[in-house]
Amino acid sequence: MEELQDKYVRFDWAIKRLLRQKANFGVLEGFLTVFLGEKVTILEILESEGNQLSAEDKFNRVDIKARNSKDEIIIIEIQNTRELYYLERILYGVAKAITEHISLGETYYKVKKIYSISILYFDIGKGSDYLYHGQNHFVGVHTGDRLQVNVKERDAIVPRMPAEIFPEYILIRVNEFDKVAATPLEEWMKYLKYGTICPDTTAPGLSEAREKLKYFSMPPKERMAYDEHLSAVMIQNDVLDSAKLEGKMEGREEGREEGRAEGRAEGREEGRAEAYLTVARNMKQLETPIDIIVKATGLTPEEIDAL
Repeated sequence: MEELQDKYVRFDWAIKRLLRQKANFGVLEGFLTVFLGEKVTILEILESEGNQLSAEDKFNRVDIKARNSKDEIIIIEIQNTRELYYLERILYGVAKAITEHISLGETYYKVKKIYSISILYFDIGKGSDYLYHGQNHFVGVHTGDRLQVNVKERDAIVPRMPAEIFPEYILIRVNEFDKVAATPLEEWMKYLKYGTICPDTTAPGLSEAREKLKYFSMPPKERMAYDEHLSAVMIQNDVLDSAKLEGKMEGREEGREEGRAEGRAEGREEGRAEAYLTVARNMKQLETPIDIIVKATGLTPEEIDAL
């Protein structure tokens, strides 16, 4: 059994707060080294419209955006609950990151390579693996060869593969991981899923995490905020489960009268909305900070004030 003093902060909380500090870059670098398959050195954490800690930003909330020693941009986002158009959202986030780092009038040579890493705690689709990697290649329809593009760089013609320029996407399906941690990748997956780290770990970043991300090392105020975050995540998941159940029940009842398909859809939506309002009302009575209520329920601050 895990010792109480070795309780570790969840990665989604750490990445929003603790890992933005330069002193803790070793944890983040280890994580990226393992999942990108090459040594990564972080130079700085970047701010943009997408990764501000704002509860109102529902369109492109990136948890962290970093610049590495190759002058590439790495986006990391953690998603706890299902989102209908998640693939479209990560595409939008990558496109936004590209345009944020090239100014009007600059040559396209200034476009930066983007890595998008999504840590998912929901079922995004069918697949037997817990780790998926997507990359752009131009493949000959008849020959099967990969196209190599010649570009002019510093007055010289340089061959470059499209994969060196186009974004790369990595989807980490945490809930699908069910292996014994025997490799650095599996050790990281174990931490992402269960929040546990082996005392004798040699996985890049995890030994640093054992020192930097201990729950009882946080100041009391930070620990309280973290506990509220965990409560919000749990409530959010409970709301979704309750909404699904209520939606199914109401949908079946209305479906008998007006048509099964339409009734289920309306019942599901009404059940979800009522469940969110109930949770928000209870959290407000407990004097939970409004940004936590917004994050847990998806309601606007105005809707919460009106309760």
